[in-house]
Amino acid sequence: MFIERQAYNILEQKLQENKVILLYGPRRIGKTILLNELSGNLKNEENIKFVNGEDLLIQKELSSQSIEKLKSFVGDASLLIVDEAHKIPNIGLNLKLIVDHISGIKVIASGSASFSLAQKVGEPLTGRKKTVHLYPISVKELTGIKDMTYYKEIFEAHLIFGGYPELFNLQSNEKKREYLNELIDSYLFRDIFELEQIKNSKKIRDLLALLAFQIGKEVSLAELANSLDLHGDTVARYLDLMEKSFIIINIRGFSRNLRKEITKTSRYYFYDNGVRNALINNFNPLELRNDVGALWENYIVMERLKKQAYEPIYSNNYFWRTYDQKEIDWVEERDGKLFGYEIKWGDKKKKEPKLWKETYSNAEFKVINQENYLDFVA
Repeated sequence: MFIERQAYNILEQKLQENKVILLYGPRRIGKTILLNELSGNLKNEENIKFVNGEDLLIQKELSSQSIEKLKSFVGDASLLIVDEAHKIPNIGLNLKLIVDHISGIKVIASGSASFSLAQKVGEPLTGRKKTVHLYPISVKELTGIKDMTYYKEIFEAHLIFGGYPELFNLQSNEKKREYLNELIDSYLFRDIFELEQIKNSKKIRDLLALLAFQIGKEVSLAELANSLDLHGDTVARYLDLMEKSFIIINIRGFSRNLRKEITKTSRYYFYDNGVRNALINNFNPLELRNDVGALWENYIVMERLKKQAYEPIYSNNYFWRTYDQKEIDWVEERDGKLFGYEIKWGDKKKKEPKLWKETYSNAEFKVINQENYLDFVA
């Protein structure tokens, strides 16, 4: 099934002479397919050179730091696309040389290991780069395939198995389950293991499993460290690496220095519900689950982040909680104004916390539930 990706238009719009677009996203999320689609559609407008950074010859050519060699490599191309760019040594410096010394060249570089690619391209390409993130398939993309009937038919599967593109070509739940287990075993941690020389995969999986049961709750590094028999600094490092490799998202507490507000803890969400469920080996239907609330909150948060990235909506994102248990699941700070959202699966009503209203009198508050969530995420 072909699914039109929202990131496609962003890529096309951001193409600019003597600039580099960095396309980030998890492995198996469809970056190469997206770049092939773009290349095919632009072939009559651009002279395109499309290369893969895993090719040893390409690695040698694109890590030379010789302007003349780089000019020879690019040739008469007007658009250079480098897939798996993080595999190439000194890629940031070499892309800088290309856009600085080859007039009119446009460049797109993709990578799954954001921490590696960012380190290699961030500083050298200051002022020369634009960033595009590719996420798992979104609600907006699914509602654009046919009509709302199709989305309603696959809603539960999307909530449970997630949005990795290949899942939409698999007919049975068992095949989807097998795909996600293979994804975790073969791809999910590859960047961390290759680039950070971390060998203890069991600890990584155990850490993620603990997080999977704490969605919507503050996470204590000390408790995680104690449960895993690891040093707190090691746990913090693992969390940072998993965030940078597109497995989890870290959301911090919001405060304007009100002493009752909690600010030093984090909540973690998974980039994809399917990955989360594979880690805890639970693909049960909704009526048999006791974690529907957590699953729903993770779903809404990630779909909102996709909407923010693709539209775009510029926002600082937080949760809000006080020491006496008053809380709001999702807070956006946009254009100098606060918007609080409580995410609810059921019909249970939620009143705006009195302290929130008193402290931030101009802030808005809204409950996001099954009846109105589409406006919020799509």
